Amino acid sequence: MELKRVVVTGIGALTPLGNTVEETWNGMVNGVSSADDITHFDASEFKTKFACEVKGFNALDYFDRKEARKYDPYAQYGLVAAEQAVVDSGVDLDKINKNRVGVIWASGIGGITTFQEEVRGWALGSGVPRYNPFFIPKMIADIAAGHISIKFGFRGPNYATVSACASSANSLADAFNYIRLGKADMFVTGGSEASIIEGGVGGFNAMHAISTRNDDPKTGSRPFDKDRDGFVLGEGGCAIFFEEYEHAIKRGAKIYAEVAGAGLSADAYHMTSPHPEGLGASLSMQAALEDAEMNPEDIDHINTHGTSTPLGDISEPLAIKTAFGDHAYKININSTKSMTGHLLGAAGAVEAIATILAIQNNVIPPTINHFTDDPDIDNKLNFTYHNAQERVINAALSNTFGFGGHNVSLIFKKFEK
Repeated sequence: MELKRVVVTGIGALTPLGNTVEETWNGMVNGVSSADDITHFDASEFKTKFACEVKGFNALDYFDRKEARKYDPYAQYGLVAAEQAVVDSGVDLDKINKNRVGVIWASGIGGITTFQEEVRGWALGSGVPRYNPFFIPKMIADIAAGHISIKFGFRGPNYATVSACASSANSLADAFNYIRLGKADMFVTGGSEASIIEGGVGGFNAMHAISTRNDDPKTGSRPFDKDRDGFVLGEGGCAIFFEEYEHAIKRGAKIYAEVAGAGLSADAYHMTSPHPEGLGASLSMQAALEDAEMNPEDIDHINTHGTSTPLGDISEPLAIKTAFGDHAYKININSTKSMTGHLLGAAGAVEAIATILAIQNNVIPPTINHFTDDPDIDNKLNFTYHNAQERVINAALSNTFGFGGHNVSLIFKKFEK
């Protein structure tokens, strides 16, 4: 069977760096840290008092009051990002077969804000179980995919992927496969997360997973730095419009990049820790190369998972060297989480967008907040520290890994007819 080509024709982003793609990209290229003191709740008694929050977002700017009450913040973020991507694609919704347009939308956690509010209301109330009738529909992790399809009338394949921090990378991989197998013409795909609440911060604090650098939040996310002490919690939503190549050409769509390949694997090692030698990560990268029918030497740039955790930032460079051999030293590696924080289930989507725009603009955003080399990391690798670098990028890879040992690697390349 001859697989169809898949291209990117639209993108949307609502992130801690900005409420549009342009603002987000400009923040990345200019090395802006989005971390700051938490405003969503009083974090004064928590070990971590800062995060990378979405800023200046008012749901009533996008939804009427009655509609907004039906959506958990994670779904609000998802709907906003998805609309941006659909509009950016330039598709005429009255001239397409909506039966051939799908939505695969990810969230690692889903409506945790709704869950916390409803349970808190019951626990602090009279003891009588009074729950909002929208409690369950607002909470479940698949509802954003449903809402997006309802909004646009897209009747193709529709579901959610959940694989912790790899969730939205999984959604992109699935959408890619559906289109190239001829089962759909277009997909809205990506992910959203809204976990900067007491339960989210408290839970990650209990795991010792997030930074406690409260005296200097802007430098809390410091991937590959010797003194890193955990990731910085982020939130937001990012959407990508995937389209079958011939379909996009026929309607004269602008094309950002081509989706070249996807590789998936499992560490099969530990509940939360990565394989110490990066075994699963190297397998996913090698699988992506094989899927794209590319050689290691074809990759110019890798947007790493790069979370700023003590173990993860050691294992991923090892995996890159395993997968790419000597060519690893010629690749520009970066971690945009140093600026956005970790968007959990939406991380794969925001980093895919960063990778796509890096290819289109031939600019690699920096890894900021590097102060001290870690002797356990091969510092001969080019981590693109401090400043963005210009470079012709013909193909680039984006890594996303999740608790449970889930690994996804996606390859994008410059579009050529």
